[in-house]
Amino acid sequence: MNNSTSCLASATTCDGASCVLPESNANYILSVVLSTVLTILLALVMFSMGCNVEFKKFIGHLKRPWGVFIGFLCQFGIMPLTGFVLSVAFNILPIQAVVVLIIGCCPGGTSSNILAYWVDGDMDLSVSMTTCSTLLALGMMPLCLFIYTKMWADAGTIVIPYDSIGISLVALVVPVSVGMYVNHKWPQKAKIILKIGSITGIILIVLIAVVGGILYQGSWAINPKLWIIGTIFPLAGYSLGFLLARIAGQPWHRCRTVALETGMQNTQLCSTIVQLSFTPEQLTHMFTFPLIYSVFQLVFGALFLGCYMAYKKCYGKNKENFPESKDSEPVPESSLYKMNGGFQPEEK
Repeated sequence: MNNSTSCLASATTCDGASCVLPESNANYILSVVLSTVLTILLALVMFSMGCNVEFKKFIGHLKRPWGVFIGFLCQFGIMPLTGFVLSVAFNILPIQAVVVLIIGCCPGGTSSNILAYWVDGDMDLSVSMTTCSTLLALGMMPLCLFIYTKMWADAGTIVIPYDSIGISLVALVVPVSVGMYVNHKWPQKAKIILKIGSITGIILIVLIAVVGGILYQGSWAINPKLWIIGTIFPLAGYSLGFLLARIAGQPWHRCRTVALETGMQNTQLCSTIVQLSFTPEQLTHMFTFPLIYSVFQLVFGALFLGCYMAYKKCYGKNKENFPESKDSEPVPESSLYKMNGGFQPEEK
């Protein structure tokens, strides 16, 4: 097969339908500047999301972590297993299977907190899940990757960037903590900050997708199987996360929260791991997959939000007319449905 038909002439390395372009100095500088700006904006957005988190409820989720435990099972149980099944089912190259599994083993991304707000999810649970999954990723990522990738990669091949995980944790915890303090001291001002931040967050998500597409526009030629997996994987994460939460007896607004936390992965962390662990020749087969996953997790997240908004509009615009509202949602007496009370035996 002639590579010129599928890869640009300026590509550094090409292999069939996969190619990687050299990174120019201008592109590198633009990438650094935009990454810095986006990181600052994301921190500000997470500060505004923290303005919707109540300290007592947040601590309550940590003290009685039934919801967090369900999220843990989804994040480090369902997602890695789904990645493994998809890799085997599509019979992709070993190096490609490894990057699919890296995506599956990554902690949740902060975009899920923004979308959780817009779908009237449990923000206290959303933030606690993201924080806990990022913290637990320090140990669970190496363990999951060791279990699932040993048939394709040698032990020690994959480099876990603990510094990047630490930075992600700090970038999440600090602004959210400040937002929680503002919500506690000045609740009226917190509402104004929240409205501005929620709109900014949606714009930021779209901006990140557009910037990623522009910066890596020459790297989209890749094995079609990875495109298919990149489409199925986030959809499976959303669906299975929602299903498991519902089976565990969680109310609807928490099911939506768990679904978003499961499907939304920290793809920036995956890209960092891939670049640290593999050679440029190997990257031709795998580098674009985190970008593909990012695109489709945002697409399905937007569809999820659109469907919820349509449903909400159909059943009433205010909480009194909307049966799924968090405040008016009927909560059965079963202990499974009580706030984080899933480990308690049902009273008779």
